Amino acid sequence: MPALHVELGSVPYAYLLASWAIILFFVYPFILYLYDAKGLRKFPNMSTFSGMSNLPFMILAHGGNRSTHLATLHKKEPVLRMGPNSLSFGRVQAIKDIYGHGTPCIKEESYVLTAGTHYHLADVVNKAEHARKRKVLSSAYALKNLERWEHKVADKVDRMLAQIDKRCSAPLPKGQSRVSPQEEEEEHLVDFRAWINFFSLDAIADIGLSERLGLLDQGHDRVMAQRPDGTTFEVGLRECLYPTARKQSLLLWSYDYYKILDKLANVIPFYRRMSKSGAGWEAIVLRRANLRLERYRAAEKLDDFFHALMEDKNGTPHGLEWGEIVAEINIMMNAGSVTTAIAITNVLYQLLRHPRTMRLLREELDTALEPEERIAPYDKVKHLPYLRACLDESLRLFPPTPHGLPRKTPPEGMYIMGRYVPGNTTVSISALVAHRDETVFPDAEQFLPERFLGENGRALQSSFISFSAGARGCIGRNISYLEQAVLLASLVHRYEFAMVEGFELQRLETMNHILGPMPLKVWRRR
Repeated sequence: MPALHVELGSVPYAYLLASWAIILFFVYPFILYLYDAKGLRKFPNMSTFSGMSNLPFMILAHGGNRSTHLATLHKKEPVLRMGPNSLSFGRVQAIKDIYGHGTPCIKEESYVLTAGTHYHLADVVNKAEHARKRKVLSSAYALKNLERWEHKVADKVDRMLAQIDKRCSAPLPKGQSRVSPQEEEEEHLVDFRAWINFFSLDAIADIGLSERLGLLDQGHDRVMAQRPDGTTFEVGLRECLYPTARKQSLLLWSYDYYKILDKLANVIPFYRRMSKSGAGWEAIVLRRANLRLERYRAAEKLDDFFHALMEDKNGTPHGLEWGEIVAEINIMMNAGSVTTAIAITNVLYQLLRHPRTMRLLREELDTALEPEERIAPYDKVKHLPYLRACLDESLRLFPPTPHGLPRKTPPEGMYIMGRYVPGNTTVSISALVAHRDETVFPDAEQFLPERFLGENGRALQSSFISFSAGARGCIGRNISYLEQAVLLASLVHRYEFAMVEGFELQRLETMNHILGPMPLKVWRRR
């Protein structure tokens, strides 16, 4: 009987808890929506309940194509309300207002929520702190320094070509341009997505830390990682890198509840695996940082990004905290490898889908390079107009980071695209959305490198935000172009490729566009 009394006595508490949840998550947001203190109700909702809750956008994020969905909606509406305090803009005029030099906008709460114990260049919010960091790092990323590191990129291209050479097969029969599904099992297909990942990770580890990761040599991405207690273990690099961003991309859009959601979600195996992967990535970064620090303390003089973090060109120490240095290595290894690999994979895929474009690019490369030139020197390819047009058009069509980078309006509010937006409102424009503005990019869904040639191409650069824009634009833009140009030129000049008939490259949007495998038949050009 006492047990029955406890069970019945708990019923009012259950009702109370349920009532509180209804008030907190439904009634209170509805009242705020009706009250409309900021006047945001004048903007169309992304979905029925977007004005009251961030939940619709979180659900959309789980589908893996949120920016593509937004691009469709923005064809009709130039501004959309994505959440109670969040607006998405859909015309290129918003770029300068939100991201341009001199914008009053600042990075908003999402960067703080996902930051570690120390901020890195990409997640620091304070403008003065960002300027300090950028001053320290800008010399390392200056084009003249990057070209001094070209030999590191060339070495990785050479190692990749050696592996591809081993995997070359006989040419396709004359008149055949695709591998048939029946032949797929018999052919020795090469997953270029994986090898390009190995290339970009090996390259950034050498450029940044003078470390030979050896992924290209070993043909897999198993590396040593280190826990804070000093113990080490082996783990797959990519299996740790990608899920970290995916979990954030699924849960981050509800800022008020993110920290709670991040912990509660771990009871679900799907999210728990991603959290474990995130810890693995942190351990990989810590191992890289500690190994490089040992070499620095041993007075080994190495020309790399780490050295630029530690001291200026005169040898004066910057005096950065160790946690800040590890944070900068983290973002360098992450953003410096993932986005470049996505970009190169995408452009090769587009070239294979558009034989005429591939032919025109080969003609340009064959004119610039010697027939047996194995590795394309950057000095020979960096100014080739059609090569750069192919790179930019692929970046336009499928920007590696497609989602809108969120900013917060100043307390006094501001005008964006000529419309007043109240203060402390989250605003953004997705690169994928901006690049589909038909008033600037006609036939926006088509792969047309010619649009980036000549004066027209130069005029488009202000609307091209694959590397973001303004003072917070990607500091690694130059090194990414160097890697893309040298590897793509070397591959296209040396090999012929064929896709499996009916193949479509799979894309999953997290914080970036994570790509599926890209199996290709490959053989040497005659």
